[in-house]
Amino acid sequence: MGGMSPEEGKKRPPPKRAYLNQEFMASPQARTIRVMTELTEPHLRFKKYNVRNTVVMFGSARTLPLEQARAQYDEVKALIARGECSGAECSARLRIAEMNLRSAPYYEACRELAYEMTKWSLSLPEWQRFLVCSGGGPGIMEAANRGAFEAGGRSVGLGIALPFEQSHNPYITPELDLEFHYFFVRKYWFLYLAKAMVAFPGGFGTFDELFEMMTLIQTGKTKKHLPVLLFGSEFWKKLLNFEVFHEWGMVSPEDRDLYVHVDSVQEARDTLISIITEKYLKDGHEPND
Repeated sequence: MGGMSPEEGKKRPPPKRAYLNQEFMASPQARTIRVMTELTEPHLRFKKYNVRNTVVMFGSARTLPLEQARAQYDEVKALIARGECSGAECSARLRIAEMNLRSAPYYEACRELAYEMTKWSLSLPEWQRFLVCSGGGPGIMEAANRGAFEAGGRSVGLGIALPFEQSHNPYITPELDLEFHYFFVRKYWFLYLAKAMVAFPGGFGTFDELFEMMTLIQTGKTKKHLPVLLFGSEFWKKLLNFEVFHEWGMVSPEDRDLYVHVDSVQEARDTLISIITEKYLKDGHEPND
């Protein structure tokens, strides 16, 4: 028989426990375990830091702060004026700068709304507060966390590991900064604590989150009253004609109440505070009742 002797075996270190075996934990067979960790660890963390309710704000990761977008635009225009940029490449750079400048006001609007909602939330008892929550990345996500930070409040960042994703924005409260591997678990946490959502202009990811959340509300899979605000009629009404759903009978007439168009920070703030107060704070009931 081969192998080491009993004397040699006594000197051998003990085998790794399964949960300490990184090769096993990263294997396809351990996928269900990894999913459970992304459900369980955030739950314990939110409980530890008394996070019960969130106002989710999401939108494009590409949206720049107004100051940065204006500087980028001015730089390209200056290159053109000095004759240092011409042809197709210059036209492409100018077009991108113009698009960034056009969308930048939404960064500032999200930043201001997050500030206003955080200031309002800080006036409530701690157990009733509503924390701004974002997807943790740049763009509109950064604006949301930044506004909350500037208001002196905490905020949540639910990041996602992607091959091309930038690092988490620096404005998230460190103990509430999470990163997920699984999109569906991240979406669970977006919805689980949410009491309201504000969608700013964005791309495929924004639409994915928006329609999934609205479907869960429409089908009654969440029992909460969850207002959905679409910020920026110029974008949303041009891109999405929700009335076509009704013209073709694809949704019920009452589904018009699932979303509200807003075009200013003041309008969004007043709408959110009114609905949250009526549905979650009236008569002193806990928001999670």
